Amino acid sequence: MELRKIVVQLVETHRSAGRDVVPATRVAVAAAVLRNPLAGRFVDDLAELEALGAEVSGVLAGRAVAALGPNVSPAAYGKGAIIGLGGELEHAAAVLHPRFGAPVRAAVGGGAAIIPSTKKVAGAGAAITMPLTNKDDIWSFDEMDAAEIAIPDAPRADEMVVCVVVASGGRPLARTRKPA
Repeated sequence: MELRKIVVQLVETHRSAGRDVVPATRVAVAAAVLRNPLAGRFVDDLAELEALGAEVSGVLAGRAVAALGPNVSPAAYGKGAIIGLGGELEHAAAVLHPRFGAPVRAAVGGGAAIIPSTKKVAGAGAAITMPLTNKDDIWSFDEMDAAEIAIPDAPRADEMVVCVVVASGGRPLARTRKPA
């Protein structure tokens, strides 16, 4: 893994809609800027990127969980990747899907639900908005949300930005319920 930088972002919401949010909601994104070893060339076998996904996801999940703070357990998660213009969308799929999940689930202490994701090909400074869902119940409405990050100088054409997002709970003041 050729890592250029890691960016960790924490959003803590204390008030929403004119009301206090107690406890404050926390959403942490950990993003890695990595060299894309397949940039500029087409290959059929993407195993190298699949292995990269397993390696980087553990690092990022650990950083994101730590950013939530001590004694805060993640309730929701998501992931995303931006592939630089020298790569292709399938590079993001190879990084995010086959082997990415197990290290994330280990870091968050479970995770029976799928880890929702998004991916795109874009240039430096592009933002990525990643879906969040409850880590154990895909149908829990409170945690259905999103987080966004942009890194001004990444990804370069031969790079990728790979992200893990975790949240301490649901949306601030969540009150949307399933019909009975």
